[in-house]
Amino acid sequence: MIDYAAAALTAVALLLLYTVHRWRNPRCNGRLPPGSMGFPLVGETFQFFSPDASFDIPPFIRQRLARYGPIFKTSLVGHPVVVSADEELNHMVFQQEGELFQSWYPDSFVEILGRDNVGEQQGTMFKYLKNMVLRFFGPESLRESILRDVEHAVCSSLCTWSTLPAVELKEAVSTMVFELSANKLLGLEPSRSKVLRKSFFDFVRGLISFPLYLPGTAYYACMQGRMSAMGVLRQVLEERKRSAQALGGGARPHGDFLDYVVQEITKEKPVLTEGMALDLMFLLLFASFHTTSLALTLAVKLLSDHPRVLDELTVEHETILNQRQAGNESHGDTVTWKEYKSMTFTSQVISETVRLANIAPGIFRKTLKDVQFRGYTIPAGWGVMVCPLAVHLNPEIYPDPLTFNPSRFKDKMEINRGSRNFMAFGGGIRFCVGADFSKLQMAIFLHFLATKYRWIQLGGGKIVRTPGLEFPDGYHIQIRQKN
Repeated sequence: MIDYAAAALTAVALLLLYTVHRWRNPRCNGRLPPGSMGFPLVGETFQFFSPDASFDIPPFIRQRLARYGPIFKTSLVGHPVVVSADEELNHMVFQQEGELFQSWYPDSFVEILGRDNVGEQQGTMFKYLKNMVLRFFGPESLRESILRDVEHAVCSSLCTWSTLPAVELKEAVSTMVFELSANKLLGLEPSRSKVLRKSFFDFVRGLISFPLYLPGTAYYACMQGRMSAMGVLRQVLEERKRSAQALGGGARPHGDFLDYVVQEITKEKPVLTEGMALDLMFLLLFASFHTTSLALTLAVKLLSDHPRVLDELTVEHETILNQRQAGNESHGDTVTWKEYKSMTFTSQVISETVRLANIAPGIFRKTLKDVQFRGYTIPAGWGVMVCPLAVHLNPEIYPDPLTFNPSRFKDKMEINRGSRNFMAFGGGIRFCVGADFSKLQMAIFLHFLATKYRWIQLGGGKIVRTPGLEFPDGYHIQIRQKN
């Protein structure tokens, strides 16, 4: 009996050793990039999610770049992944989508954003969804209607905040941007969007966290927030479908993005399913308010810490006001599209802010076949994480990379589109469709803040990467009208 037990234990030990060996030495038809796969199943996930109270590249990435170079292998939440801080490989990943790579995110992240989210769509379906969004958030819509809506939201919010003894800017800006987005996407008034906003705030708090679905964890709160938000979105969609049926189907009484959605899903042979529509609206709401509010909060913090940059920004916007007065133009305090497009230094401030922010810690793709690059082989089916942060904070590309210096973007095309060295809004065919909407909101906010208000910092402002950007203590300021 003892011999049988000893034999069983030996077999189990040998099996465990073999499993660990195979985990740490994955099969490959070539030479894998250097790196470590960590422990079986969990890989190096805990190290990846470790918080770091620094603006710099997080230790997980920084230490491995120093040890292995700009391309290394690892394992995150059970998936083999090659991390790239190499500009040429990043460019290949973006340009060869559909040939060598396709959009992909770890299963835990897909659960968060939805199985039918736009990031999971490929080829023709992705192009269809992208064009659908651009119909509503493209340059023409921004110029003809959304500019006025953004201006109204900014002016109303700043006026309200100026009467308060203190404002937690991240939450206040998040509320402003969310209410605007909920109105443009779903036609919701602030009173109705409040419940939806609460769900999204719960969702965001655990968005980039270790995927442990147990009560009390950030991931659990995130998933609960998603379920609650999806419940509200389903209700809103059903109400709009009934409204459209009552009006005969062809009318667009609200003029928001949801009208387009209802038109598409109620066609005789719809391409868009309700599941895809709900995940699309969920993702658009999340992307439009979370990224923009973080970037705006950081912009105000950086301007507060760099008064010379604030002075230059203020001069640009006061020049716009002076030229408006000198020309006896009759549009009052409203910003014209021509004035918006003239905000050159403001564009530089926005680009420098999002370069430093690195709100998305990684952009994921998956190999469709074995990929050869500089003597390494990335096996088919492996994940590839493009690391914008490691490029944006590379001193060989951006001298003194942690210094807030908007002028580094003077006369550079990165302000308008992405490049090998600037990926704040992604790259390739999946370049963020909401980038222009986000930049518009930031520019209009900075215009009115710089020309009509002054502010002082009261507390908070500490920045932590987990690995996404966060303000764990908030950012508290006091705002007052200049005159």
